[in-house]
Amino acid sequence: MRRKHRKLQVEAELDITAFMNLMIVLVPVLLLSMVFAHTSILDLNFPSGPSEIKLDDENLQLQVVIRADALIVADSKGGLIKRIDNNSGEYQFSALQDILKQLKARLPDKKDISLLAEKETSYQTLVTAMDTVRSYPAVVALSLVEAELFPEISIGDAPDLPAVANDASQAQSAGDAQ
Repeated sequence: MRRKHRKLQVEAELDITAFMNLMIVLVPVLLLSMVFAHTSILDLNFPSGPSEIKLDDENLQLQVVIRADALIVADSKGGLIKRIDNNSGEYQFSALQDILKQLKARLPDKKDISLLAEKETSYQTLVTAMDTVRSYPAVVALSLVEAELFPEISIGDAPDLPAVANDASQAQSAGDAQ
């Protein structure tokens, strides 16, 4: 009688030890070097509405109005300080920064400013204006630092130009009637 010998079938095992060691080291290193979210937050003060406050040096409110054709720097007492027209469709934020530096030199304790933007103002323009009025790069002791201008920023809507023009024409017609 013949015996049939069965061949023993041995399955090859995969040796994944080296791969597992690589994953154990690689995964934490990649997770630690990853930036999940980088968010900057600015504290903004929104206008609370019309209020009747006696204007003096403490209550002087500086305003930067962002129009489609210009940046307008004004205050609540004397009105227009400077109008900076656009140069070939680009806002002149460096000129705005120079004017704000001069204002900061005259009003060193002043920290607040209002940005009044038209409805069509782009988000990037608004953010650039906020960065411009907040601080400027300055060299102190051979190192570049951000010098403070007006860090407390309030945001609001710019007054409509047609309404201002209508008020002026009504005042002129009232003066002519008298």
